[in-house]
Amino acid sequence: MALFRKKARAGIAAPVTQPAKSGAFAGLEGYVPLSTPENRLYYALREAVPVIDAAVFKTVRLTGGYRVECSDPRARKALEEFVLGVPVGGNRQGLHAFTESYLEQLITCGTALGEIVTDTAGRPAGLFNSPLENVEFKRAKDGFNIDIYVNGNGGQVKVSRPDLCLVSVLNPDPGALTGNSMLKGLPFVSGILLKIFESTGLNWERAGNLRFAVTYNPKNDSSERAFAKERAEQIAGEWSRAMRKGAEVRDFVAVGDVQIKVIGGEAAIPDSEVPVRQMLEQIVAKTGIPPFMLGLSWSTTERMSAQQADALTAELESYRRILTPVILKICNSFLTGRGFAPGAKVIWDDITLQDEVEQSRAMLYRAQAKRTEREK
Repeated sequence: MALFRKKARAGIAAPVTQPAKSGAFAGLEGYVPLSTPENRLYYALREAVPVIDAAVFKTVRLTGGYRVECSDPRARKALEEFVLGVPVGGNRQGLHAFTESYLEQLITCGTALGEIVTDTAGRPAGLFNSPLENVEFKRAKDGFNIDIYVNGNGGQVKVSRPDLCLVSVLNPDPGALTGNSMLKGLPFVSGILLKIFESTGLNWERAGNLRFAVTYNPKNDSSERAFAKERAEQIAGEWSRAMRKGAEVRDFVAVGDVQIKVIGGEAAIPDSEVPVRQMLEQIVAKTGIPPFMLGLSWSTTERMSAQQADALTAELESYRRILTPVILKICNSFLTGRGFAPGAKVIWDDITLQDEVEQSRAMLYRAQAKRTEREK
């Protein structure tokens, strides 16, 4: 009967501003590789500059935890067990472990890719954080969606189950398939910082390990000039024995005009505190993390102000808005695979950035206000 005839699902029309590709190699021009030199550079920066690596992990930790609930009481217990014990990558467990690695990849590369691993019955049974080295994106034929391709020995293979893939991008450019890393703009500043560190290390290696110049000036006496070479060799031998590593402290006694100077002793090591702080200020400004949270004690009375807490909270809330659809997709896929209705809900923990003393004082003020209202 016509009453029970299913309605055709409307598709998404292609954007009119999307440029049309033409030519024999138009299909090849649409691929966007995710393994770019920039991503490798960002991971190298994290390894070379500990402050950047600490900022990434600190952002992931400050984003906070969450819990997942659903309205169906029958599905609630199964969903809780899945959130706590779902295998992740074969070496971890829990949905939180997946989202932490997912967010770390998103912050570092600007693009995060994950996968829902199913069992033989097609139900979600695990999660996998996909590396970006062998994955490429391509704009779909409709001009709106994204097709995912995996590079293998036989060439590029399109992912057969894109509904099991999880893709998120951070601050993408208009029309771009990939996002921008939080570390974008830091390679230049970090390069200057590493040069300062390297030169400081070389200077301390030269100045810390003292090198001496021993000069013997023979007098105009003919007898002394005749034995100048032998005396110089004797002085060199005695000086070497006196300065030998691990030997006991010895006095050096010489006869004649002998001068001993430290090589480079007149040149002072340049003070690197000001330029290093200038570079670190740029890095901290880019990450959005307060300096004292990264171990930078620039002020003895430094603490997080209310304005800094509000700005950091807004930054963390933006990451939560990116992660929430990913968590919902995973949990709803689990519920539908187990025969339940997709009704998962993500509840994030409160972001607490203020001091415990300030929180206790605020609780005291609220309690006093409630007591005053009751007494009226």
